[in-house]
Amino acid sequence: MSNTVDNDKRRFLTTAASVVVGGAGAAVAAVPFVSSMLPSAKAQAAGAPVNVDISKLELGQLMTIEWRGKPVWIYRRTAETVTNLSSQNDSLKDPESTVSKQQPDYCVNESRSIKEELMVLVGVCTHLGCSPTYRPELAPVDLGPEWKGGFFCPCHGSRFDLAGRVFQGVPAPINLQVPPYYFLGDNRIVIGEDTQGVA
Repeated sequence: MSNTVDNDKRRFLTTAASVVVGGAGAAVAAVPFVSSMLPSAKAQAAGAPVNVDISKLELGQLMTIEWRGKPVWIYRRTAETVTNLSSQNDSLKDPESTVSKQQPDYCVNESRSIKEELMVLVGVCTHLGCSPTYRPELAPVDLGPEWKGGFFCPCHGSRFDLAGRVFQGVPAPINLQVPPYYFLGDNRIVIGEDTQGVA
């Protein structure tokens, strides 16, 4: 056995080990930096589509889910409610839904929905962003004899029918927003994107 030291071999091994350890350290240091540029899980979830089971939603019942930090209402209209929609047109600011940014093209109709028996609306008043209350009763004393159910904003008195269309003479300038959505069968709605996946 030789007692001589091979300095060239020692230098090579030291350099190789330094490169490996230094490269691993640089990669470990870069991970937090790179991941900080990606959107957080909370941010991704806030904009993600929401898959909703509506199998237990009964006639005349309203359910609320959250999408992008906002309440979204899903309401199963009765046949009477659908009929009442057309009877209120003369009292509404935009009964034909001409403000295009308030609903997808496939919801430009009297019911502002894909299926007239199911309403999907963002539950935020278009005046100053309050959340209106659901008022399904007919002709309550505080809303008058012409009221056929809808949404009343307690902040400044704006009123919307059961298609989210705004009444004349109230502060809200436009109808409630209809989010993009589509059906996955009869009992599931995906809110936040349409069938082309455009959010």
